Amino acid sequence: MRCEVCGRKIHTDPVRAVIEGAKLTVCVECSKHGKVVVHEEVSISQPSPTKSYAHIPVIMKKPPVAQVQITTEIVDDYAVKIRSAREKLGLSHDDLGKKINEKTSVLRHIETGKIAPTNQLANKLEHALKIKLMVPIADEKVTAATPKKLASEGLTLGDLIEMTKPDEEAPSRRKPS
Repeated sequence: MRCEVCGRKIHTDPVRAVIEGAKLTVCVECSKHGKVVVHEEVSISQPSPTKSYAHIPVIMKKPPVAQVQITTEIVDDYAVKIRSAREKLGLSHDDLGKKINEKTSVLRHIETGKIAPTNQLANKLEHALKIKLMVPIADEKVTAATPKKLASEGLTLGDLIEMTKPDEEAPSRRKPS
């Protein structure tokens, strides 16, 4: 048998002790950390025939997911900017890695364009190299060019689907049949 506190093998008789509110089987040395239980009341309760035990399911709620709105993105030519700024300051990959607490292999991969830096790493590089890597996200508006239809052509599925803004309702157009 092993002590439930220190894990050593109990060579003598095990001692039951209450340590921080828990009844544990411990060795003689670990029993000093709590109160020794001299006579433990052992009561075996038998379920009464009138009580019925039903399984109550436990519903685990998922922790709330943080909603983060991304407002900046990394520039497209980040690799060229990082390399030129590092060389301009006369830093090696090792020096820059020590300065921003990052592995030199990661910096090499970023400079070759094999991996893109995370937002946190991009901020570190901006401060260390005094460059701008993060820019606001440009809102791109997609405009669909609608071809002019001839009166002789029939209605197609493409005519039925219209690209509209989410806050506007599309006017319903139906051709008489």
